[in-house]
Amino acid sequence: MRKGSGELSRRRKTALIGRAVTGLCLAIAVVFLGLLIFDVLRRGLPQLDWQFLTTDVKGFNPETGGVRNAIVGSVYLILITMAVAVPLGVATAVYLEEFAKDNAITTGLQRLVENLAGVPSIVFGLLGLAFFARLMDFGTSLISGGLTLGLLVLPIVVVSTQEALSAVPDEFRNGARAMGATEWQVVKDHVLPAALPGIMTGSILSLSRAIGETAPILFVVSSFIRGVPTALTDGFLALPYQIFYWAQLPSQEVQQMAASAIIVLMALLLTMNGVAVAIRQWSLSRRQW
Repeated sequence: MRKGSGELSRRRKTALIGRAVTGLCLAIAVVFLGLLIFDVLRRGLPQLDWQFLTTDVKGFNPETGGVRNAIVGSVYLILITMAVAVPLGVATAVYLEEFAKDNAITTGLQRLVENLAGVPSIVFGLLGLAFFARLMDFGTSLISGGLTLGLLVLPIVVVSTQEALSAVPDEFRNGARAMGATEWQVVKDHVLPAALPGIMTGSILSLSRAIGETAPILFVVSSFIRGVPTALTDGFLALPYQIFYWAQLPSQEVQQMAASAIIVLMALLLTMNGVAVAIRQWSLSRRQW
């Protein structure tokens, strides 16, 4: 009896130490993150005004320069990424999860998708430069950047969609089959509608990652200042690249512009993540299974 009591006490102490260490690590991370955000806000908020948001990048003078063309370029970039990655990713996930047979080929495709999700983003940038910019002759254009980011987030969309599909109870499928529905009707009319909130949440989160990436578009973004793109083959600026470029310059005024641009990018990311969380909470409140 004493031995069992001593073992229980030891386990409780171990669990308490584990919670304390975890909490300490979390507190350290939050403190450093808070200091970083505070520094960015301190340097960027005085520069952030309506003129900064509605003026194109023209130079290094904060009184005349802004980020309008970089914001528009980022929005266009995400729209192209969404048009490429979401349909392909959802279709691939539906095939792998609902239609593909359990064999070596399917297993290989699944492992390939999972491995691609962990590939460093700079590799996708080099692929975009070699294939889209040079081989396809798109050059440093909006379409090159969008296709490159589309490849980057495609595996993430596939994995998140598979998780949403697997969360749908099998009773939905079995009930539809019992009523005489075909496999496609089961997926189209029952599984996909039930999994749609999860698919949307995963897609938005993957796109929010793409909008903050610098490395993949480093080789396909315009290397000099341009206006707002009006065609897919036009050059473009994006917020992550503009921040990266400004942050390397020694001028204090340019550093303040970079901090202001970081605030704008964080606002876009928080908005997209907030929409994803809202969709998830709405779906959970309406879920009846």
